[in-house]
Amino acid sequence: MHELGIVFYIADEVRDVALANGATSVASVTVELGEVSGVVPRLLSDAWRWCADREDLLRDCELVMEEEPAVTLCEDCGARYGTVAHGRTCPACGSPRTHLEQGSGVTIREIAVR
Repeated sequence: MHELGIVFYIADEVRDVALANGATSVASVTVELGEVSGVVPRLLSDAWRWCADREDLLRDCELVMEEEPAVTLCEDCGARYGTVAHGRTCPACGSPRTHLEQGSGVTIREIAVR
């Protein structure tokens, strides 16, 4: 379950930002989950609750998850298309020379403090 490792990373980053800005409590953290990141939202949420409730700064902090769509770029014709719907083959020209532009990562978008 790589969700636990992701949660530890998020908690460390949020803690650093909150403390650097003099916050005493964090209300919510918004993360963007790539559509093909492999992260299971329910598992991430459960791991977050377990981790966050163990420290005062993050206790009761809500984890808000937003999905980032996966988009692939065709290197031959320049078309951008939805990765999940079409896979690695460009639907515009049929080329297999494509690469994923977005949608595979986990990004902290917002930290709301109390």
